[in-house]
Amino acid sequence: MLSHVTLGTSDIERAKGFYDTVLAVLGIACQFDERAHGWLGYAAGPESLPQFWIGRPIDGRVPTVGNGVTVAFATSSRVMVDAFHRTALGAGASDEGAPGLRPHYHPDYYGAYIRDLDGHKICCVCHAPA
Repeated sequence: MLSHVTLGTSDIERAKGFYDTVLAVLGIACQFDERAHGWLGYAAGPESLPQFWIGRPIDGRVPTVGNGVTVAFATSSRVMVDAFHRTALGAGASDEGAPGLRPHYHPDYYGAYIRDLDGHKICCVCHAPA
């Protein structure tokens, strides 16, 4: 359904270090390194969709976070959700919700939430039963 999601960053080098570390836990790597132009693209492989992009805003203004915006990465394992959260916090993210069940979404929703280094809300979720 989605082609890509893009979030703004104020520091492309810092963002690369963070996302290289955190997304590697999920098997996602930087496939498009366009730092010279202010962009990084992450995906499971060079032709994979959806893609996750980080970059300087095209309009040249300061990047901002959206109230109510969450980018969620899916995984098939609750262990991976735990690892994502732990790795993100170790890489400088702030905690926005520890790993655990969120039965108000559905009985098997196991997720964790962080704020990245630019303040964007990022989730990692497993929808599978334990």
